[in-house]
Amino acid sequence: MNLGAPDSPEAVLPFLINLFSDPAIITLPRIFRRPMAQLIARSRLKTALDIYSYLGGGSPLLANTEAQARALEAALGDGSRCFIAMRHWHPTTEETAAAIEQWGPEEIVCLPLYPQYSATTTGSSFSRWRSVAASYDFNNCPIREIESYPKAAGFIAALADLVGSMLDKVATDAPGLRLLLSAHGLPLKIVDAGDPYPGQIGETAEAVIAALARPGLDWTVCYQSRVGPLKWLGPGTDDEIRRAGRDGVGIVIVPISFVSEHSETLVELDHDYRNLAAACGVPDYYRVPAVGTHPDFIEALAALVREAA
Repeated sequence: MNLGAPDSPEAVLPFLINLFSDPAIITLPRIFRRPMAQLIARSRLKTALDIYSYLGGGSPLLANTEAQARALEAALGDGSRCFIAMRHWHPTTEETAAAIEQWGPEEIVCLPLYPQYSATTTGSSFSRWRSVAASYDFNNCPIREIESYPKAAGFIAALADLVGSMLDKVATDAPGLRLLLSAHGLPLKIVDAGDPYPGQIGETAEAVIAALARPGLDWTVCYQSRVGPLKWLGPGTDDEIRRAGRDGVGIVIVPISFVSEHSETLVELDHDYRNLAAACGVPDYYRVPAVGTHPDFIEALAALVREAA
């Protein structure tokens, strides 16, 4: 299970409308939510088109998720098949449920590619799946859900390996580095309603730092991708970049809530924040890749599926 992303310029507007029509994101009554979604989507359209034009017109999210699915299939072995269900674009939950029904499963495990739970991501995907799955015939097979895995051993091992490799590569040339563990932001009103996301982000961050075992490491958690007038989780990644500039320290930035490359990593981290760092006088800026198909991460997913089944 993943969020989904537009695969062409023509898909950007309908994707945005789908996204902002999600009751987990826009909590207005249904009669008002769709018009509001269209209004927000059209106001965001030019910015979104610019973002995806930087990526050639569409997001690589589906291709990267497909690679993870095939790697997980190989790790699980014969008798298992991985289907992709995107919440806000294709393949949709409806398309995926139809394909699963045709395949004829004996068990179904719902595996979100969001390590940390939020009602806006995992919760939304589960809600949509439950609603859609009720219309399909899976022969009463058991359906299990993996809610979150912020400290899964293989996930933390993959992150620590990637971060450690980057630190080893650049530390001798760039003393005084600060590690920014960057996660997708969340409006505070959702957090105040009891969403566990920031606590689980903290669990991931602390586990990665413990796995690195580098005393005296300068690090902090921060949040990116803020939009709109609402108050969001902080500190913002952009604010931490400005602070690094004032302190005269370099940055190693790590995506800890994204498990594959897409617009928030390839554009926001690699382009927008890199340019901000340069403008703020940050002496060095390095970005650690997402875990992707790192063997430790894939094995973590396989272990979660085996345990759930």
